Amino acid sequence: MRYPDARILIFAKAPEPGFAKTRLIPALGAEGAADLYGRLLAFTVQQVIEADLCPVELWCAPDSRHALFQRLAAHDALTLQVQQGEDLGARMRHGAETALQKAEMVVLIGADCPLMGAAHLQQAFAWLAAGEDAVLGPAEDGGYVLLGLKCSEPRLFNDISWGSGEVLDCTRTRLKALGWHWQELPELWDLDRPSDLKRLPPLLRGSD
Repeated sequence: MRYPDARILIFAKAPEPGFAKTRLIPALGAEGAADLYGRLLAFTVQQVIEADLCPVELWCAPDSRHALFQRLAAHDALTLQVQQGEDLGARMRHGAETALQKAEMVVLIGADCPLMGAAHLQQAFAWLAAGEDAVLGPAEDGGYVLLGLKCSEPRLFNDISWGSGEVLDCTRTRLKALGWHWQELPELWDLDRPSDLKRLPPLLRGSD
């Protein structure tokens, strides 16, 4: 493990119909959208663990009891945590603050960016270790797919219109106001809308 004092935090929903990837329901149906999300989550966990960069925490919603969460927790390098907070920002803030009590730096990701690989995670940690205050992984839709931090700052999580196309620019504005210096990874796409399905790698398509 190259960064034993770091943590990767994967934020995940239980792959239940009507709970996960609801914006894909018009194209896949509730069960199809949940099934696809389960495959994405398992793929993401596998990629992150195989990168062997640091311990990994899977932050689960609404709790950690789902069978997929329990199966993924069989990996020695992964532990389960339960998300807490009223919105995504509050949940990420809680996760980052909790992890940073025992880690020197954290990288927060979701499970819906299949093109994110070990090289992106490695670069994020390299920048943080070299002195950057933060790292952003921009998404095509105006959000971000990765956030790297060495300390948790509430202004990066509070009062942000999550799910909108303004998340990335708002975060950049707040980083600038804090006087932080940050780096950005190449822009990637995340799977949010039916139009994104055509770009899904074949190994993740299953029977959809």
